[in-house]
Amino acid sequence: MTNSAAQPARAGLMTMNGELTKTKLPQSAEEMICFAIYSAGHAVNRAYSPLLKALGLTYPQYIALMVLWETDGLSVGALSRRLRMESSTLTPLLKRLERLGHVERRRGVEDERQVFVHLTKSGRALQRRSPEITACIIKATGMDLTRLEELVEALSALRDNMIKAA
Repeated sequence: MTNSAAQPARAGLMTMNGELTKTKLPQSAEEMICFAIYSAGHAVNRAYSPLLKALGLTYPQYIALMVLWETDGLSVGALSRRLRMESSTLTPLLKRLERLGHVERRRGVEDERQVFVHLTKSGRALQRRSPEITACIIKATGMDLTRLEELVEALSALRDNMIKAA
């Protein structure tokens, strides 16, 4: 007996209302959304790398700092959720940021099991460089702000839909 849920996927693409289209499925890596996202992610990392190297930061460290610039003093759990990163991956990153003097981790007063991440003076000072970095990255995309906002919205929807489907 075959899996009926798997059969339609081989025949065509599902639309949002569950109907099949007669569209041919992607055949090569270049035609697949996963490869486009994967390779674009690497290109973004490469574009950020020299800009962040001057600050002594990696791209994941910079993204963590960006979230903390928005909301300082988040718990490790809350920061992990915002970054969509496992805490086992986040903890070593935070330890490195702490060694660099950009954040301080403090145990909760009410619950010592919780750890909160606070920016230091050095960590806050890095925020002044952020607009310059953002401007360089926007220029590197070759897209206008409206197009980039639409892209961010589409990628966020894609991410959320994939999380729901998992």
